[in-house]
Amino acid sequence: MRSLSLIILAATPFPALAEDFALSSDVGAVTLYPQGATITRHVPYSIPAGQHQLILTDLPRSTPLASVRVAVEGAAMGSVTTRRDFVPPRTEKDTAALQAARAEVERLEDELRDARAAVETIRLEAEAARARVAFLEKLGEGEGVTELDIAELRDLSAMIGEETLAALRNAQDAERRADAAARSLEDLEEELERAKQAEAALVPEDEDRAMLAVAVSAEAAADGVLTVTYNTDAAGWEPVYDLRLDRTSGTLTLERGAYVAQSTGENWQAAELTLSTVRPSEQTAPSEVWPWLRRIYEEQVPQPPIPLARSDAESDMAAGAAKEEAMAVMPEPVAAAADFDGLSVTYSYPGTVSVATGADRVRLALGTLETQAETVAKAVPLNDPSAFLVAEFTNDMGELILPTAEASFYLDGRFVGQRHLDLISAGEEAELSFGPIEGLRLTRTVEDRAEGDRGVISKSNRISETVRIEVENLTGESWALRVLDRVPYSEQEDLKINWEATPAPTAEGVDDKRGVLAWEFELGAGDTQEIRLEHTIQWPDGMMLR
Repeated sequence: MRSLSLIILAATPFPALAEDFALSSDVGAVTLYPQGATITRHVPYSIPAGQHQLILTDLPRSTPLASVRVAVEGAAMGSVTTRRDFVPPRTEKDTAALQAARAEVERLEDELRDARAAVETIRLEAEAARARVAFLEKLGEGEGVTELDIAELRDLSAMIGEETLAALRNAQDAERRADAAARSLEDLEEELERAKQAEAALVPEDEDRAMLAVAVSAEAAADGVLTVTYNTDAAGWEPVYDLRLDRTSGTLTLERGAYVAQSTGENWQAAELTLSTVRPSEQTAPSEVWPWLRRIYEEQVPQPPIPLARSDAESDMAAGAAKEEAMAVMPEPVAAAADFDGLSVTYSYPGTVSVATGADRVRLALGTLETQAETVAKAVPLNDPSAFLVAEFTNDMGELILPTAEASFYLDGRFVGQRHLDLISAGEEAELSFGPIEGLRLTRTVEDRAEGDRGVISKSNRISETVRIEVENLTGESWALRVLDRVPYSEQEDLKINWEATPAPTAEGVDDKRGVLAWEFELGAGDTQEIRLEHTIQWPDGMMLR
């Protein structure tokens, strides 16, 4: 805690108080919603007797200041002022981790610079040796050489040869040492790159901040806590499930988890997290029911449009009439239904969690649920070449299974896929698919399709169709099968539809879908089951079938 200088606060239009105290705060607790969060900061303070002002200059600039709520323990609270502009500068220094990372980068840069200089020094030795060789070559070509006798020439030649050889060896040795030193630089460069990555991983926070000033008064010196809460839509959580089915025991296990992310502009360090299924960003009140006015009009034969220009008044009148008619038959507004069914689930995560702004996607473990499921092979020959393994169960686990796109499915420990998972309420019956059963082969063949009475003069129209469905078990084990198919249905008296199935279906109108049929039976290893489905459609002449 520190006192702001009068120079900084001279530009702030606050009333003159006994003393102003600038406080530093961090995110202490967060309640996360699927979209949005409520953030709480607990800031301890100490003040002498009198009237004072507690000032925070470290709220993220994106903080919705209208949602800020303040509570003061240990003193009487007066006015609360917030602002985004003309905020006194923050004096917080970089974190110890960031300071250490930057120091390591600087150390490695200095070491790499010295190592490169050492390599250049060695290469200079090679250059000097080559310069000696060049000098010796010129020495052997000098004008005075022709005046030397044989003995002197022999001595000069031997000296030049020895010195040239020594210089070449020195150059070669220097080049070898320079190359070795240069190779050693690669490790140092890689270490420096890793240090820079480590520094970059310490996600920097937004520099711009908002300010909160709270007027307080105390009759005597006081120690207390300033509590600041506010809402933001720049954070949220998404449920994630690993669903594991054990066919032998029939056990269905749900490993619950959550992905947490935030982009508030500041890093959360060791914050207490609570995950809630409440959705404050969605509909929170029932929809309105508006009066529904219906009118009848005399039926008129449609007339072709007349391409004549109309006056502005006539156009306005026509538009008004069309709008009135459209409003007369307009249905009540359609509102999107929330996934929340009136109950909420709250997960209090033990310990604390750190989440960097705009970077981290943290997965939290939320425990495991378990129930018993019955497995069945579900076959849809109309669309699929193979049956699928489906687990049927009742959600008797005491809580909601939340909707998510992060659901991974495992069958007997083997990963079979990831897909969207819909909301499953407590007590609801549901089924989950755990992948195809390649050995249960499906075929659907239209054996006969005929259209009759299509002459020039026709009293009726008729279509008949015969379908053969085959399910072949090539898996080597017996399966409980549920085969689904369909026949057309009619809601018009003049449209006659008759159908037959052999064998007869176990259920009709499956899942309240008219015309959807189901057959349930056991299919042994190597067996084949055939289903024949026939239907006939008849309708009066002069009408079209859709």
